[in-house]
Amino acid sequence: MPDRAPQPVDRTLPTEEARDLIALVREIVQREIAPRAAEEEESGRFPRELFSLLSESGLLGLPYDSEYGGGDQPYEVYLQVLEELAAARLTVGLGVSVHSLACHALAGYGTKEQRTEHLTAMLGGGLLGAYCLSEPSSGSDAASLRTKAERDGDDWVITGTKAWITHGGVADFYTVLARTGGEGARGISAFLVPGDAEGLSAAAPEKKMGMKGSPTAQLHFDGVRVPDARRIGDEGQGFAIALSALDSGRLGIAACAIGVAQAALDESLAYATGRQQFGRPIADFQGLRFMLADMATKVEAGRALYLAAARLRDRGLPFSKEAAMAKLFCTDTAMQVATDAVQILGGYGYTADFPVERLMREAKVLQIVEGTNQIQRMVIARHLAGPESR
Repeated sequence: MPDRAPQPVDRTLPTEEARDLIALVREIVQREIAPRAAEEEESGRFPRELFSLLSESGLLGLPYDSEYGGGDQPYEVYLQVLEELAAARLTVGLGVSVHSLACHALAGYGTKEQRTEHLTAMLGGGLLGAYCLSEPSSGSDAASLRTKAERDGDDWVITGTKAWITHGGVADFYTVLARTGGEGARGISAFLVPGDAEGLSAAAPEKKMGMKGSPTAQLHFDGVRVPDARRIGDEGQGFAIALSALDSGRLGIAACAIGVAQAALDESLAYATGRQQFGRPIADFQGLRFMLADMATKVEAGRALYLAAARLRDRGLPFSKEAAMAKLFCTDTAMQVATDAVQILGGYGYTADFPVERLMREAKVLQIVEGTNQIQRMVIARHLAGPESR
C-alpha cells in the first residue's frame, strides 16, 4: 500500500523570515508539545514551562512592534503560527492567542511611557497574560459588566468578580475592564493589573469537558488598588478598546479552530489509509472517501477565510465583519470535522487511545469563546442589514 501519511500544510508565506518562523514552530511542536499533549491534557497539567520557551523563542509577541520586543510579523503569519500550535495542543495555541489579546490594549492604546515600562516584559520577558471582560452575569452582554473601579486619589480601587478567565490564577498580568462611570458601554475603562496584586484571588479552576490543561477560573477583586498610571486609554474608552481587541482575538480563535480541524483530518487520513477491512484500506470505500474530501475542503475554506480577514487587518482596512465570519465558519468547521473524525475511526475514535475524541471535546469550546457563534451571526447581520429595529 502506498504511503499516504499526512504531510505538513503547504503554506503560502510572504517572506523567507516567515518560512523560517514556521519551521521553528514545527520543531518546537515535534520536540516539546506533541509528545506530551495527550498525557498532560488527561491529567489537567498546565504547561507553564512551554509558554516560557515560546517567550524565549520570540513567539509570544509576534504581531507587535519590535521596538518593545515584538516580532513585527503581519497577522497573516501570526495566525498560521497559532494554527500550527493548536493542531498539536489547543491549550498552547489558544493560550498564545489569549496572551496576545491581553497585550492588545496596552500595545494599541497605552502611552509611550506605559509601553516602555510594561510592554517589553509582556511580549518577550517570560510573562503570561489574561484578559478579563466576562462576568458571572454578563457574558455576551459585556456592556452590562458590574465590576467597579472607583477613584481614590491617584489610585483606582477595583471590586468585583470576573468569570471564564483563561489563565485565571496563573497569569502574571491581567487586562481588566471595569466600570468607572455610568451604565452602558461608555462607563467602562481598561486597566493593567499585576497578577500578584493584593486583594486579587482566583477560585478553583472550572472542571471542563475539554482543554483540561488550560486553567479557566473566576477572579475576585477585593479592593484591588491600581495606580492611575496603569489605566489604559481614556476613562470611558474601555469598551471600545475591548471590541477592538475582540475583532483580532476572533481571528486567533479561527486559526486555532482550523488547527484542531487539520489535526482531526490528519488523524482520519492516517487511520483510513492504514485500516484494512474486507481485504483493502477503508479509504478505498466511497463513503469514507467522500467524507475525507468534504473535511479537507472545509479546512481549506476556513484557512482561506481567516487569512483573507487577516490580510485586510494587515492593510489597515476594516475587518470586523470578516473576523466574525471567520470565527463562525472555522469553529463550526472544527466541530464538524472532529465529529466526522470520530465516526471514521469508529469504536477506536470513541476511546482515549486515539486523539480524535479529545479534539472533538476541544472543538466545542471554540464555538463559545470570544463571542458565541450566535453572536457572530448577529455581528455579521448588522454589517449586512444594519442595526436591529428597537
